[in-house]
Amino acid sequence: MSIFKKYMLIVLGSMSVALGVIGIILPLLPTTPFLLLAAYCYARSSNRLYERLLQTKWLGQYIQDFRSGKGIPVKSKVIALTVLWSSALYSILVLVPLLAVQILLFLVVGYISYYILSIKNKQKETTNHSFCNRQHS
Repeated sequence: MSIFKKYMLIVLGSMSVALGVIGIILPLLPTTPFLLLAAYCYARSSNRLYERLLQTKWLGQYIQDFRSGKGIPVKSKVIALTVLWSSALYSILVLVPLLAVQILLFLVVGYISYYILSIKNKQKETTNHSFCNRQHS
């Protein structure tokens, strides 16, 4: 891998981490997709940053839930799709004048939407209160 590509992936990963952290605070930004993008970028550019991201107390859990098959929260999916389609439709209808590019953008966003929707929904974790359900003899 070229040094330029490595540093570009690190920059993109770091920007994704920043957006993911902001997404924890602001309900309009999806946290999980940004952290997954950061993990992808770091895994391909810096093992140290990748491991550090996974070990982070708050951020690592999002990635570990996805990797272990627990999925991502429905709220994150809804927000990600809303932001994705809002920006794509604005680009298609206002910014991009070429029909071929508009169609390509629509197809790419459609595929990304399909992928997001195909990811398992993370179920809310419930605490085990089995001590409350004991039968008294």
